[in-house]
Amino acid sequence: MDTFQEFDQPLGPEKSSGGIIAHAFEIYKGIFLYAIVAVLISTAVSFLVQPISGFNSADFMEEMNGADGDIPNIWAIPGFAFYSGLSGLVSLILTPLYVGIIFIANKYNLQESISFSDLFIGFKQNFLNIILYSLVAGILLSIAIAMCVIPVFFVLPFLLLGYPILLFENATVSQALSKSFSIAKDNYGTFLGAAVLGFLISIAGVFLCGIGLIFTMLFYVVVMYSAYCAFCGRPRPIILK
Repeated sequence: MDTFQEFDQPLGPEKSSGGIIAHAFEIYKGIFLYAIVAVLISTAVSFLVQPISGFNSADFMEEMNGADGDIPNIWAIPGFAFYSGLSGLVSLILTPLYVGIIFIANKYNLQESISFSDLFIGFKQNFLNIILYSLVAGILLSIAIAMCVIPVFFVLPFLLLGYPILLFENATVSQALSKSFSIAKDNYGTFLGAAVLGFLISIAGVFLCGIGLIFTMLFYVVVMYSAYCAFCGRPRPIILK
């Protein structure tokens, strides 16, 4: 792991769930426009994928409306299976956009100037490990969802520091998973509180006619950064090679 050093003094939020959320909220207020751009880019690409797959959302809605209380066989809808796979692949490839929000959060926290290109740093800094980590995390969360959803909340804390570690420490997938798990295990209550609160705030936009998700969706990513600052120290600026 290179291109990284921590400050000696403990800078960042308190090591508490409330302190992390408050710190994340203050930063998010300053960078939420970049978060909106990241969500819009991801959404636009997702819409472009739909006609390529042959999937028609109108067919999907017709199938749902005609179910009459029964569970519809959505996999029988033409193009849905291919669309799901292709959409998942595209979402995976776009994950570095969200890592870019962490980088922008750090620059805002350090009171450095921010440029639009900062949003794409994840495509230049440790790209492959970010993608692989996203895949591993997705598999773990999918298994948790299959176990009646609730276990997701108990898995999230162990993944909370993964992306910041990958970005700021230029770590490998195994190093990011190991360090994130180790810190979360020793501070599980704090991480559980921060992860659950951050997640609930992130999905709160669904109550604003759904479109509110554009404004709140990436708050959880900033919570990751604030948790990293609290337990690993505020990182110095990244030096790209």
